[in-house]
Amino acid sequence: MTRLICYCFGYTEEDLRQDILKHGRSLILERIASEKKDGQCRCAETNPAGR
Repeated sequence: MTRLICYCFGYTEEDLRQDILKHGRSLILERIASEKKDGQCRCAETNPAGR
């Protein structure tokens, strides 16, 4: 089972692996930061730890 690493945007460990294979590094953190700037983060509602 692939572990979920981002509750807000649904990214998994497998997404990270695929991103690294495609780009040579993961761009997921940059995507998350961009979405957060746009007010799309819902960590408090979706993450069991509330962050």
